[in-house]
Amino acid sequence: MSNTVSVRVPATTANIGPGFDTLGVALELYNTITISPGAKTWPDAFMQEAAHEFFLTAEIKPEAFSVQIAGDVPPSRGLGSSVTVRLGIIAALNKFHGSPLDREKILDLVIGLEGHPDNAVPAFHGGFAVSTRQTYAHVPVSPELKFVAVIPDYEVETKEARKVLPADVSLEHAVENIQYSGLIVLAFATSNYELLRGAFRDHLHQPYRSKLIPACEATFDAAEDAGALGAFISGSGSTLMAVTLDNPEAVANAMKQALTGAGAKNLKHHVLNADNQGVVIL
Repeated sequence: MSNTVSVRVPATTANIGPGFDTLGVALELYNTITISPGAKTWPDAFMQEAAHEFFLTAEIKPEAFSVQIAGDVPPSRGLGSSVTVRLGIIAALNKFHGSPLDREKILDLVIGLEGHPDNAVPAFHGGFAVSTRQTYAHVPVSPELKFVAVIPDYEVETKEARKVLPADVSLEHAVENIQYSGLIVLAFATSNYELLRGAFRDHLHQPYRSKLIPACEATFDAAEDAGALGAFISGSGSTLMAVTLDNPEAVANAMKQALTGAGAKNLKHHVLNADNQGVVIL
């Protein structure tokens, strides 16, 4: 038995505009989680919660371990960093202990810890995923579609971003979200990405969360003016994501210029393909 196990988990962008808590895509941006046994103390409470779920479900006596996290997925930026850690720890512990849990049980545990499946499913399986609490489907994404992630230097906590959401929405707005979510699913399922143009309109979360991200709407407009198919808040933010078939660097520069004009500093950006592998034991 190896003394360490390392697991690579992709970042994700979730919601994709109108698909709140439902749609997500895995990205070629990664964290690697490495566990080593024999530690005298447990890792922090967040990691310990994931470990507790594994040991309880696998019916294995809990034992302390150390964790190392390396990679490029920033925390609290709407790129699924919490999933990379939770999934990485559970998958690594499962491998270390001889794989007592099957793949679907691992995914079930991660979804339970996250509270929603939109990040967990694409991180696990790769590609584009549409999920409910009971089932999901996923398809690969062509490298012709580029994801332009512009990352501000401030965090937006998921818990805080959920507090600004309304308790009710109008029937008209709910219907429009269903319509555009369906269009997005069809675009990815058929690889007809032109259908994504203008399809990221949302009434459930973006109008409210955009107030937490200065120049959010202006940045969406700048992305489209530079040729993007559209743009949206990645997860709960603060990352803003555009998708494009052409000129991704021009799209990134336009988005950064809009954000800089509103006072943003130290902006980072990535031009990414979708990851179609999902979680990988290294």
